[in-house]
Amino acid sequence: MMMQRNGAAILVLALTVPALVWAADLKPIKTQRAKDVTVTLFSESGRWKPGPNRFVLEFTSADKKPADVGKVGLSTSMSMPGMAPMIAGATVEPDGPGRYRGTISFPDAGDRQVTVSWDGPAGKGSTRFTVPVR
Repeated sequence: MMMQRNGAAILVLALTVPALVWAADLKPIKTQRAKDVTVTLFSESGRWKPGPNRFVLEFTSADKKPADVGKVGLSTSMSMPGMAPMIAGATVEPDGPGRYRGTISFPDAGDRQVTVSWDGPAGKGSTRFTVPVR
């Protein structure tokens, strides 16, 4: 029984510590103000690249405190002449007050129009901005 508890504790630490270390080394990709909320997109490198990407979204109020924005979504599109836009959706999940962790994957490089939307106690809103994928 004691071995199972120790094993469970080690597993929890093994899964938690890398996430905490990763979260401590984030660099901003883009900051955008939308009404009373400021949205900041972070990643470990401060950019997005072709292939899989991890990111963090932070929402802050005018007084710089975390904003409870409730449900959050992030999607991207890239226009290409003569073709339908390339669209990619992200997986986003809560990671503390005003903070969301996500993943998204891009098949190639190019400028993406990013749409971030939210609906919760801080209100309903969305914002758009461009992020290069290089």
